[in-house]
Amino acid sequence: MEDRTMTHPQLVLASGSPHRATLLRRLFAEFRVDPPDVDESRAPEETADRYVTRLADVKARAVSARHPDSLVIGSDQACVLGDRILGKPASHREAVSQLLEASGSTVTFVTGLCVANTATGAAQVDVVPVRVRFRRLNEGLVERYLAREPAYDSAGSFHAEGLGISLFERIEGGDPTALVGLPLIRLVSMLAAEGVEVP
Repeated sequence: MEDRTMTHPQLVLASGSPHRATLLRRLFAEFRVDPPDVDESRAPEETADRYVTRLADVKARAVSARHPDSLVIGSDQACVLGDRILGKPASHREAVSQLLEASGSTVTFVTGLCVANTATGAAQVDVVPVRVRFRRLNEGLVERYLAREPAYDSAGSFHAEGLGISLFERIEGGDPTALVGLPLIRLVSMLAAEGVEVP
């Protein structure tokens, strides 16, 4: 049987997202989860790339003091449609509006990723984009989707790891896990730079 017990520095996921924890379990059987308490407001004129990389770094550093000699993983994501950053919907009506606006369009999801080494104070930060082309959607389809999967906790108003995949025409990008919020391919290379080899 596969042995994935810990033989590396303590890993800490600075996130309360169950989806990110599920993704990280694909690589490691053991890690700690420590959700950060940070202000996630976007600064005026801040680009999507800058916003998510800043927040990924802020989240990782916010919990670092509680975890000496650890590698802390922070991540944040933004949904970009045209020249606008879409946030989490404030209501059902806004979720419907977001999905109808995405209909037939390409939406870019940018995910910021940070691995902070609390022993050295060093941090690696990067951004991983994934583009999603949506099918042509109508209000009836969108209402049926949200009735089955009320994705009000996600920017863009859908869960790619669930039924939301049915709304897509195609996904373009080098790391499909980035769409769910934790780019595992890039994370593996960051951890390798810290001496943690996977598998």
